[in-house]
Amino acid sequence: MIAQQIIEKKRDGHELSSDELTRFMDGYMSGVVTEYQMSSFLMAVVFRGLGPSELGCLVECMIHSGQTLDPEGDKTPRVDKHSTGGVGDKVSLVLAPLAAELGLVVPMMSGRGLGHTGGTLDKLEAIPGFRTDLTLVEFSDVLRTNGCAMIGQTEEIAPLDKRLYALRSVTATVSSIPLIAASIMSKKLSESLSGLVLDVKVGRGGFLPQEDDAEALARTMVDIGAEYDVATVAVLTGMDNPLGRTIGNALEVREAVDCLSGAGPSDLREVVIELAAEMAVVGGVAGAVPEARLLAGRRLDDGRAMERFERMVRSQGGDESVLHAPDRMGVAPETATVTADRDGFLSGFDPRILGHAVVELGGGRTALGQNIDARVGFELHVAAGSPISTGQPVGTVHAADADGMAVGVARLLAAAEVTPEPPPPAPVIRDRIA
Repeated sequence: MIAQQIIEKKRDGHELSSDELTRFMDGYMSGVVTEYQMSSFLMAVVFRGLGPSELGCLVECMIHSGQTLDPEGDKTPRVDKHSTGGVGDKVSLVLAPLAAELGLVVPMMSGRGLGHTGGTLDKLEAIPGFRTDLTLVEFSDVLRTNGCAMIGQTEEIAPLDKRLYALRSVTATVSSIPLIAASIMSKKLSESLSGLVLDVKVGRGGFLPQEDDAEALARTMVDIGAEYDVATVAVLTGMDNPLGRTIGNALEVREAVDCLSGAGPSDLREVVIELAAEMAVVGGVAGAVPEARLLAGRRLDDGRAMERFERMVRSQGGDESVLHAPDRMGVAPETATVTADRDGFLSGFDPRILGHAVVELGGGRTALGQNIDARVGFELHVAAGSPISTGQPVGTVHAADADGMAVGVARLLAAAEVTPEPPPPAPVIRDRIA
């Protein structure tokens, strides 16, 4: 195999055979294909796409590059959820223990921040001691005792996807339907699932802002799930504004704890309950979504989901006491509140501006393996659609130093959109594809 010939063929829009694609991927794993050659290939895919047979082959390559989870005779329905990535999206932290409380086993395998979006693993690691690097044996032990566990990819599970995921984050090759679909589904299909619910973000804060593209991605993933006999449902949720009121790892953990305690912002709670209900139905522990919604809401309000989250944190090495003393997760040394400079209505906050701003503040990565600052980010004090007056607090910036503060204030001012008239209402739950 000559790597540049494979790259050239895809660059020119030709379809690769299964043999060509498999050898190229195997070559990357063995070191024959270099990082810069794979970067070129990924960019070619962004522009040229992958045909159905190419996509199926890529998913197979990713799955078979590692091991799959073994339920070890456990007949409890195993259901996971995945989000395509958003700003302020801390849903997984609430959803995993909640779905387990509904009677499911939730083997949740998550990722780190990608592009302008935050990562569940980065949020979890804001909790002192929390381990996201469990071995498969440790992962299975936590699942047996707690019903849910949350880890990142190990070299045991889809290691090809793990390497490509990290490379895409720093080479501007994230926004590609086949690459997103293959990445998500290879991880999930390695978990021996009976059901899967996908949270596909729609709007300017998602990787695929246009609704047609988001629907295409959802249908692609649902079709892949069907090929592997995994009941798969995609829920399209709004991402024209950040989800909830916080952006930044430690800040989002605090908001997730609020939601698990029966409080928290209404949009976050709505998404969590909807996805939990869908998980309960595809897992067969509820007959219909409406009744499952009611049960999920009760489990958030009665504290049982919070108790399970605490047990999961403890079983994965984390200090659960910080959940009730959030300042112990770390407080940014610099904070400043930004106020409105005119009267009107807050039509929203541009999520991409704030997502990229967290990266600028040090809360995300611009290079592979880079350390991040969990303390930095933004608190938003006004909900989209609300009236606002001059001098009213709009949001608070949390920064590591004075230079970061200057950047954060400028970005928050740029992201806040004040208009003379209120914006039209936008539903959080947009569509469902099964």
